[in-house]
Amino acid sequence: MGPRRLRFTEGIRRLVAEVDLSPRHLVWPLFVKEEGEKEGISSMPGVFRHPLKDLPALGEEALEAGLGGVILFGVLPDSEKDPLGRGAYHPEGIVQRAIRTLKRHHPELLVIADTCLCEYTDHGHCGVVREGRMGFYVDNEASLDLLAQTALSQAEAGADVVAPSAMMDGQVRAIREALDRGGFAHVPVLSYAVKYASSFYGPFREAAASAPRFGDRAGYQMDPRGGLWDALWEAQLDDLEGADLLMVKPALPYLDVLAELKRRFSKPLAAYQVSGEYAMLKAAALAGYLDERRAVLESLYALRRAGAQVILTYYAPQASAWLRESLP
Repeated sequence: MGPRRLRFTEGIRRLVAEVDLSPRHLVWPLFVKEEGEKEGISSMPGVFRHPLKDLPALGEEALEAGLGGVILFGVLPDSEKDPLGRGAYHPEGIVQRAIRTLKRHHPELLVIADTCLCEYTDHGHCGVVREGRMGFYVDNEASLDLLAQTALSQAEAGADVVAPSAMMDGQVRAIREALDRGGFAHVPVLSYAVKYASSFYGPFREAAASAPRFGDRAGYQMDPRGGLWDALWEAQLDDLEGADLLMVKPALPYLDVLAELKRRFSKPLAAYQVSGEYAMLKAAALAGYLDERRAVLESLYALRRAGAQVILTYYAPQASAWLRESLP
């Protein structure tokens, strides 16, 4: 009969299962705005932009679900954005206020702050934009100081982890040095080390109102056609600069990259199941093409099998509930 003997009953399957998945592995991305009521996102059914007043209840939900934590993304109206993204590092910025609100009500909740400028710049890029002979470009060195200021302000507000996502060369070193100088040597850096210029970010850009107003981000995010050398180079640089965790984004299209990083690095790995991945699963489920529960859990198990110790997913609360049920 061969290998089928070890699949014959659920008890046997559970006994020999090698890959585990629990709510503690999952981080819930939250979009936070200043006020009003929660707003649905058309391309991400079931995901919302939440006002600050909703955060205590959301924090309670995350804790009751046993999640590993939450990661915060700020949403600003266009009238409050500017070329330097000052809302990202202002002491009273939307994410800084969100962090303080969550930590005041739920000090035990792990709060991660996304560290970038794109949600706060009027041009929608992740750094300082300049004009050059070839047109616009993002000034890497000028952007580093602003990203460091952002991380420091987030740590001062009470963030447990900062997560630089701008893909500027040297951003981890700049942030690590700023945190250490500012008295936050204990705050880890979760680096978006391997982040591709992906079409799967489309729904996120609607949710966070962060689409570039011109051009694209291919000049600083990674080319999907790149080989493993590109991913390993990026990860090694962030590792040497002081990143405490390394992330691959998107998740499922880059399982090969995630698995290779697992073989080569000793630090914990994260994977971001991004908005487009969520939207595909949700749309197929709503159309009746997939069993949503089974498909989502299968995708999350795939990420764990490839090496992710942390998974950022919009399905976090629902997946947690499913995991508390008996598995198929």
